[in-house]
Amino acid sequence: MGMNRNVSLLLAITLLLNYSCSWTKKADLVLHHGIIYTVDNGFNIVEAMAVRNGKIIAIGKNDDILDAFETEQSIDLQGNAVYPGFIDGHCHFFGYGSDLVKCDLSGTTSFEEALEKIRVYAQTNKFEWILGRGWDQNDWVVKEFPTRHKLDSLFPDKPVYLMRIDGHAVLCNQVALSLAGITATTKIEGGEILLENGALTGVLIDNAVDLVRGKIPAFTKEMHENALLEAQKNCFAVGLTTVDDAGLGKDSIQLIDELQKSGKLKIRVYAMFSDEVKTREHFFEHGPVKTERLTVRAIKVYADGSLGSRGACLKKAYSDQPGHYGFLLNSQKYMKEIADEALENGFQVCTHAIGDSAVNVVLRIYADHLNGENNRRWRIEHCQVVDPKDHNYFGDYSIIPSVQPTHATSDMYWAEERLGKTRLANAYAYKELKEEAGGTIVFGTDFPVENINPLYTFYAAVERKDLKDFPSGGFQPENKIKKKDALRAMTIWAAYSNFEENEKGSLEEGKVADFVILDQDIMKVEGHNIPNTKVLATYVNGEKVFGK
Repeated sequence: MGMNRNVSLLLAITLLLNYSCSWTKKADLVLHHGIIYTVDNGFNIVEAMAVRNGKIIAIGKNDDILDAFETEQSIDLQGNAVYPGFIDGHCHFFGYGSDLVKCDLSGTTSFEEALEKIRVYAQTNKFEWILGRGWDQNDWVVKEFPTRHKLDSLFPDKPVYLMRIDGHAVLCNQVALSLAGITATTKIEGGEILLENGALTGVLIDNAVDLVRGKIPAFTKEMHENALLEAQKNCFAVGLTTVDDAGLGKDSIQLIDELQKSGKLKIRVYAMFSDEVKTREHFFEHGPVKTERLTVRAIKVYADGSLGSRGACLKKAYSDQPGHYGFLLNSQKYMKEIADEALENGFQVCTHAIGDSAVNVVLRIYADHLNGENNRRWRIEHCQVVDPKDHNYFGDYSIIPSVQPTHATSDMYWAEERLGKTRLANAYAYKELKEEAGGTIVFGTDFPVENINPLYTFYAAVERKDLKDFPSGGFQPENKIKKKDALRAMTIWAAYSNFEENEKGSLEEGKVADFVILDQDIMKVEGHNIPNTKVLATYVNGEKVFGK
């Protein structure tokens, strides 16, 4: 009898414990007492969030989440703000990593300063060539393209290859030019080889760049791997959880996939593959790729060059170079053929188009293929100068403008010289483009052309100012973007442009737990306080990838 009584008592206690535990659920992570911007359809703000197996399983009020879930990892946000992980809608992640081992020439105020940086860099450089990136003659006291002569004196025997900030022009010394077989009589379609008094200056623009680039020895796989991991670390430190890499070769994409599957590369990548023949044929034959962290379903095409190097294709001549219109880098026939293949094989087309003539050409090609409203989400990258007469194409054919707000605040010092006052009014018009495109626009940085920090993107979009808080009132203030829309453009709208809005871009039940915690609320702070915001922590799949 006593034994039976003890067994009955034990069973009763077990049932009671099971019953009480049934009221709570398990979570891997619970965040509470914060300001959590879900960026859902209602732009709701909640206090707490629960995560399990890399997914968000609940959001809501503090008491509701804390009472409903038990977890070993609980974070008291202490009033800090949480946002969906930031998505850079257009950048060069792989290239940025590779550039980290090159001489950084960004921010130089003269050619002489750039030369001194190169001289110091060369003392420890172990690579066969001297490589650099980041110079911009528009930032120099003498706003003219440099020439090779001083480089020839400093480095008479070693090839030098210095890329302009926008990636559309390079300065080479004579050794590099000779290795590429370039002479004063060399011609290249879709590019320029600049001469002075009939002699090579060393400056190559757009397609001419490839003549020398093809002679640079390839980096080893180990160098690329280390570069990607360093690039990832920098991305996580500024709150980026997904990067849209605009133009990758097959081998680069395969390395990213390999590193992701090994667990080393945790950042998500939306890869636009380049239109190089072997790469294009491979993906058109095998179709789109989708893994947990990698998506390949877009092709990147170039229509023209950049405004800074006067390669952007304009309808009327450059104001500061009469008779010069820029040029298309590819023929219209070629771009139509790419569009045909992409449509047939289920790929999105993302075309670089900066000048109003190039934008018009691409819009018309898109219109011929998309036949009105559609869900193909073809994009135009940059859209810097757009004729108002062409704005209707965006809405009529569901074309997405993908822009970089910091381009406006970088270019504002010299853009009027290139375009003239009247045409400038139709440039960097992001608010107008958003409205014409049916309320959707995508933000990126184009890094390493611009700074990697997405908070600078947000600031440039809502304030239209540079980091020096210039100009007062903002550059073209009529094109300021509302904060909610700016946040959407670097989260849910960017995810939409990648066909990934059902899995990321907002903090909702069932979506991946990619989020960032900031030390101040960018939706409430104003002016120059915005870019001074710090990232406290970044999470991908519920895993902390940056922060203490």
